[in-house]
Amino acid sequence: MERATFSKYSWIDFAFSVIGVCTFLVDWGSDVWVATEFYCRGDVLWFGVLVGLMVLSSVVVQMFSWFWYQYDRKLPGFCSVQTGGVTVLFGDRVKLSCLLHVLQLGFLCRHISAIRQGFRVWWRKAEGSDYAVYLTHDLSMLRLIETFCESAPQLTLMIYVMLQTNKARTVQFVSIAASTTSIAWMVVDYHRSLRSFLPDKAKQGWCSSVIYFLWNLLLIAPRVAALALFASVLSGYIGVHFLMQWFVFVCWAWQQGTNFMDSPFGEWLYRATVGLIWYFSWFSVAEGRTRGRSIIYHSFITTDGGILLATWWCYRDPVQTESYALALLIALPFIYLLGLLLKTLYYCCFHPKLWRPPAREPGLSDDMPDAEVPFREFSFQDGALSSKQHNKRMACHAAHFYSRERSY
Repeated sequence: MERATFSKYSWIDFAFSVIGVCTFLVDWGSDVWVATEFYCRGDVLWFGVLVGLMVLSSVVVQMFSWFWYQYDRKLPGFCSVQTGGVTVLFGDRVKLSCLLHVLQLGFLCRHISAIRQGFRVWWRKAEGSDYAVYLTHDLSMLRLIETFCESAPQLTLMIYVMLQTNKARTVQFVSIAASTTSIAWMVVDYHRSLRSFLPDKAKQGWCSSVIYFLWNLLLIAPRVAALALFASVLSGYIGVHFLMQWFVFVCWAWQQGTNFMDSPFGEWLYRATVGLIWYFSWFSVAEGRTRGRSIIYHSFITTDGGILLATWWCYRDPVQTESYALALLIALPFIYLLGLLLKTLYYCCFHPKLWRPPAREPGLSDDMPDAEVPFREFSFQDGALSSKQHNKRMACHAAHFYSRERSY
């Protein structure tokens, strides 16, 4: 059977890598700025929460990066430095890689490596296009994890602080803008990365990408706002609320039989991270019929959001919130329902599967379900005797996202 080819690395991929590292640095810089402001003003509690989110996010991302590096080292040809333009990330320098990850620099090194390899492929026309794409796939997943471990909780914290103080400082607006941009860019980047695993070589249309971006934004924003509103009146219970739902979500991920990592500890780390992501947004993690799971999730989140808003309305300060309370009570449920409508519209009218039938490899049946079509593969070496490998981590998520049943 002939193996399918990856989409070639282009200037757009290079631009996404550069913008990705710029977004990462700006987001990190804004975090430091906000933390400094909190500390200088004597807001030790908020300073501690913000720094805790930064540390937690960094540690989780570094752990995933390290696990994946350890897995990739076992692949044939990974540790060799290829002639012709491909220098594999860290190569066989295990101690150096370990040190960089301990110093919380592994994620940044992946960004730099992806930009370096992408520049050599795109600008110098060197070999190694497949490996450049491979690096961007891992980065898109790591950015997803970093976003929901730090940016989404931080966005909730910033809105909460604004509600508590009833005023907004410039640094808070900058932090909110940086977190929102990080979340929005992650959604687009992650979607593009998953799209490259489809056997159909057609690119994602701009209209489809915009609809996909909008429904994610319209579903995440009301969720974050509802959590911040609830925390503004019952701040002592937001932690209990998170822990209870996070535990339920982790158990649900375990019940679905996730199989993303290569070790039991790594898999439980992944499930714990999925539980955190589900606290803010839906994320398909297992094979099978996902429509039912999505309906269960959105029904639960809609009910929970209604309870959060009702609690805030009952315990709010009527005088302090008079100017915006009614508007928020009406707007947030409306925006969330609009997001659900756009999501349904996307899967009914704009999903890539609806545009054209997927291209099949020779010898495969025409009625073979999309979820069973082999994913594109590439090799770490260009020689005829090299082992063919594919990024099974992102291929796994592509299978879940583009499953045979639309994930309403």
